[in-house]
Amino acid sequence: MSYLYIIGVGPGDPELLTLKALRILRELSVLFVPKGKEDGKSLALDIVRRVIDLSGKDIRELHFPMVKTTQPNAEQIWRWENIAKEIIRVVERCDAAFLTLGDPSFYSTFFYLYDRLFTLKPDLKIEIVPGVSSINAAAARAGLSLGLASERIAIIPANYLGSDFRSLSSCFNFDTMVFMKVDRNLEEIKRFLSEKGLLEKAVYISRVGMDGEKVIYDLNNLRPDDLDYFSIVIVKRK
Repeated sequence: MSYLYIIGVGPGDPELLTLKALRILRELSVLFVPKGKEDGKSLALDIVRRVIDLSGKDIRELHFPMVKTTQPNAEQIWRWENIAKEIIRVVERCDAAFLTLGDPSFYSTFFYLYDRLFTLKPDLKIEIVPGVSSINAAAARAGLSLGLASERIAIIPANYLGSDFRSLSSCFNFDTMVFMKVDRNLEEIKRFLSEKGLLEKAVYISRVGMDGEKVIYDLNNLRPDDLDYFSIVIVKRK
């Protein structure tokens, strides 16, 4: 049985690819690349394309259903099952890689497939190659420490909150709060932070490592065209 390598390609800057990821990607001939839309493109593949010659490689695009739940519906399950079957058919004859933005273990599309792959092929050999997460890259770009000594960190996927920001009260016991994908809820986040006296301690980072990267230290200076799906707000209480 060949190996399936799950490779984190980082948040956008191709220079953040690890040496291990580069070596494996150069060696393999088959790459699976997830896409959110059937007629869209893979950002993960675009990152790799900038540092590796992809000519001659078998690039297999996978349309992933984008969901906001850990309880998928029947259609989503059916699509994931078919993707898992396609991957297994390839890995039964050769090594292959599955690309994912950031780090594979951190809000990655791959883990919607993980159990399904092993259900279909219990002896499947998988190696996960970690990558730089958007949170690490954003903190570095903003010059922030996420945590020191006994400091605690809360990570909040803001695009799943809707208007339920009152449920975040317990997060304000943490020393650092990281709000991910804040574009749709930024005004609510700003109001909530202002009520807690923390608005001036917040930094907005968008498209870290990508074209159009922005770091804004005063959230009151944010304009509508600053907002982006790939956005993070980091709040340091101290």
